[in-house]
Amino acid sequence: MKTRAITGLFFVIALVLATLLNQYVFVAFFSLIGVFAAREFFVICKTEETKPLMALGLGTAAVLALLVSLYLLGQIDVKYLWLILPLFSFIFIASLFLKRDKPFHDIAYTYLGIWYGAIPFLFFIALGFVQGTFNPYIPLGFLIILWANDTGAYLSGRAFGKTKLFERISPNKTWEGFIGGVALAVLIALNLEQYFGSLTKMQWGSVALIISVFGTLGDLVESMLKRSLGIKDSGQILPGHGGFLDRFDGLLIAAPLVFLLLLFI
Repeated sequence: MKTRAITGLFFVIALVLATLLNQYVFVAFFSLIGVFAAREFFVICKTEETKPLMALGLGTAAVLALLVSLYLLGQIDVKYLWLILPLFSFIFIASLFLKRDKPFHDIAYTYLGIWYGAIPFLFFIALGFVQGTFNPYIPLGFLIILWANDTGAYLSGRAFGKTKLFERISPNKTWEGFIGGVALAVLIALNLEQYFGSLTKMQWGSVALIISVFGTLGDLVESMLKRSLGIKDSGQILPGHGGFLDRFDGLLIAAPLVFLLLLFI
């Protein structure tokens, strides 16, 4: 428990500093986490029957992150983002030479690792630029709301939890915990306008609802992944917490949806 608490504290500090220092640190830090998350996915999904094309998959994720980062930082035009297409094509072509019995299993898991592990972090990075210029308080607010939801769900679940939310996937989650998580996340979000500005109270509240609902679903999806693979954690890089997929499971589903919400409003 002590190791978990110490790791969690330093990890939170690292995330906050990476978000607030400057746009270059923010973009580089979360791009790397996305690539590492994709690598975790490839590692845990590797079996005798399925072997994701790790080198090509990580290379594609890294190049995609680089292109998106340069675009968001104003260094390249949007047309250069299309340069990623040849790498996606090479994933198919490379499988021709590997002589695997089920090559499309390898291809499918390679694509899934990129989409599930890396791309959500690019949407999270884009939250910092959704208003045209870099604003660290929107992604920081996202993280604070996500943590508030997790905290509220944990405390409410322990105190009042009786009705199982999705017992087949996660027997410890309850509807009472879910409701408590939503309540605390919305409460915190409504106060962010006073300290962070950037969005109206209504917008922060809408963001909190999306994070609470789809962050919880993201947690369940990652639990479903681990159950299907028969593992407890996605990795061991964070002592007491598991891997990056474990720590950012809520972000993986919620970040793209929050970005779309803010893009349209």
